[in-house]
Amino acid sequence: MAMKKLLVASLLLGSSVAQSAEQFVVEDIRFEGLQRVTLGAALLKMPVRVGDNIDDRDVSEIIQSLFASGNFEDIKVFRDGNALLIQVQERPTIASITFSGNKAIKEEQLRENLDASRIRVGESLDRTTLSKIEKGLEDFYYSVGKYNASVKAVVTPLPRNRADLKFVFTEGVSAEIQQINFIGNEVFSDEELLDKFNLQAEVSWWNFLADKKYQKQVLAGDLETLRSLYLNNGYLKYRLDATQVAISPDKKGVYITLKIDEGEQYSVKDVQLRGELLGKRGELESLINITGGDIYNGAQVTALEEALKRKLGELGYAYPQVNTLPDFDDDNKQVSLIINVEPGKRIYVRNIAFSGNTSTKDEVLRREMRQMEGSWLNSRMVERGKERLSRTGFFETVDVQTVRVPGTDDQVDVKYTVKEANAGNVNFGIGYGTESGISFQAGIQQDNFLGTGNRFGINAMMNDYQKNISMEYRDPYFTLDGISLGGKVYYNEFEASDANISDYTNQSYGASLTWGFPYDELNFFEFGLGYDHNKISNTQEYYQIEKFKLIHGFNVGDNVIELDDFNWSVSWTRNNLNRGYFPTAGNHQRASFRMTIPGSDAQFFKAQYDVRQYFPLTQDHDYSLLLRGRLGYGNGYGTTDNGSDQLLPFYENYYAGGFSTLRGFRSNTVGPKAVYLNYSGGNNPELIGSDDAAGGNAVALASMELIVPTPFASDEVRNQIRTSFFIDAGSVWDTEYDLDDSDGKYIQDYSDPSLIRASYGAALQWMSPMGPLVFSVARPIKKYEGDDEEFFTFTIGRTF
Repeated sequence: MAMKKLLVASLLLGSSVAQSAEQFVVEDIRFEGLQRVTLGAALLKMPVRVGDNIDDRDVSEIIQSLFASGNFEDIKVFRDGNALLIQVQERPTIASITFSGNKAIKEEQLRENLDASRIRVGESLDRTTLSKIEKGLEDFYYSVGKYNASVKAVVTPLPRNRADLKFVFTEGVSAEIQQINFIGNEVFSDEELLDKFNLQAEVSWWNFLADKKYQKQVLAGDLETLRSLYLNNGYLKYRLDATQVAISPDKKGVYITLKIDEGEQYSVKDVQLRGELLGKRGELESLINITGGDIYNGAQVTALEEALKRKLGELGYAYPQVNTLPDFDDDNKQVSLIINVEPGKRIYVRNIAFSGNTSTKDEVLRREMRQMEGSWLNSRMVERGKERLSRTGFFETVDVQTVRVPGTDDQVDVKYTVKEANAGNVNFGIGYGTESGISFQAGIQQDNFLGTGNRFGINAMMNDYQKNISMEYRDPYFTLDGISLGGKVYYNEFEASDANISDYTNQSYGASLTWGFPYDELNFFEFGLGYDHNKISNTQEYYQIEKFKLIHGFNVGDNVIELDDFNWSVSWTRNNLNRGYFPTAGNHQRASFRMTIPGSDAQFFKAQYDVRQYFPLTQDHDYSLLLRGRLGYGNGYGTTDNGSDQLLPFYENYYAGGFSTLRGFRSNTVGPKAVYLNYSGGNNPELIGSDDAAGGNAVALASMELIVPTPFASDEVRNQIRTSFFIDAGSVWDTEYDLDDSDGKYIQDYSDPSLIRASYGAALQWMSPMGPLVFSVARPIKKYEGDDEEFFTFTIGRTF
């Protein structure tokens, strides 16, 4: 056999010719060193075949092609007679990947990055790619000011040509800004400019929003804020001429110098619309809120462009181009704003599709749509559909996007993606609440029954003060026009003393039927008819109850009284909250009026108004302000058989205290107390006060709540948990209270609405798999004698 001649030796980073290859015809091709790669796979990468005549260039192509396969770390080509012998060293297979020292970057993010670069367990190890990853990770640390950071990939060989891969991070500390200097600013002082920056060289202990640590991305945002400051004040020709970032020798300090050219201040001469205005010049010009003589404001111009785009979007022009061209009059320091409008083609909707609704039927989502298939695309109607889906309360999140139809230039598909919420549950179990004590419950409650969007519930519940069984059903789309129909039947036993109310027992049952009528997108009216039977027993003989018994012809000592009431009701609801669960913006109002029909045993009415207003404080709605309020009033109407004026029944009274009204006070303990009359001293009775809650016929409640991001909550649960800090205030009073003596213990003028209680605290709400959980801690700010404090409350099944 002829001696083997080394034709070309190839290293990892290059190749060199060891000996010139004379032309010869290849009679055989052999490989040495193959382990994981099959012979067939290697031959497929070869640019030559048996029978080919090869020379130096062909040998180089062989090596390049085999390297390109990514399977080999070293390649050598020999001539053995007229045969090609190719010796290869395969790249090791990655057996495991671990990380050490990474705190700023989560392991999940690192694995995603490696996976995108094909660095994963089971793949071959490419050392060149590892070097690029090391460099990229170090660049990331440099961008956040950690100039001492280093990332090293440690490869540990294992048997059978395998290797463990470990990334070792040395993150160090972020460099702190030592000084920020401005050059060229005359209009605004250094202090005024620094006040707009998030990055700061000097940070007060209370300014937790400021950041002294250097970050490249934050600096980029600050520079954009600086540019906006000048543009919003008329300096159209503002320029940032230079940005210098100097690092101290120990790499722990950063000095930033910004050289700016402010230019001159310009006012607006006029605003002109040009381009294709679709015959809507009047409508489009009505959106212009910039008048001649105003100082140029870049934010105002951007807002005008967006308003024009939204208007065109409502007309079906989904991809308009609206650009503002300034025409400078440098002599007078004025600028004419020429707004060029190019609407493009009108876009039509081919299909509206839904995804993510695994249990909710497609028709339940589709009936909330205001954008129709086959009509032109109306951006406002598409967004309205998203809002309506969010308000159903069936979904945690709702997203929408428009996707162009391939092969067309005037059609799109609208795709809504939802994540279903826990809209109900089948339950049987034991619960606990600080207001209700231990509770036993069983039944089914579904706000989205079988995915139909209908509400259905059969529930039985027993706790410290109540036993209840009920069945309800509501179809929100009883007709295609959105008229709803619902009904409820119930039986209830209520023990007032266990609910912190002066003792009586009420066994009641009844039924109701309601019809709902949508007025428009936001307003909804509901009408109802109902019947209630109340059997009152075991009453404490205090003044307020005695008064009610006497005017209705009962004896004070009657232990059992029964009343049958037929009632009608009407309510109005306005809802423009941005979502059903845990809203962050919008308004919800509800006013209701209920009145018994003349001839009922108790003739009375009750009116109540509730409002919730959410104000987002940040662009991403992480912080929001919630203002809540309630006003309620009830009283009797007409006269009884003995000629006395009717009163609101004591079992219909308002109370306050507890997690849903006044946190920091025990449930129902705020408001008028039971007053007893002692006639033992003669005809003028002595008033004896108590701390037993009696309730009143009027209530006023208010609350201010700051909603903040929940600490340590991951992105996955952000929409399921809410943290807030609050101040609650309220008063309950009795307008029919007519006793004058207010000197005794627990005795006050309970007709006075100014006896206001207040509290402050924090709350945590969680939409758990078992239902809503609410925790709160609170302390009273203002309280009165007889009020019971309650620092901690815990409730399952209701949210604010």
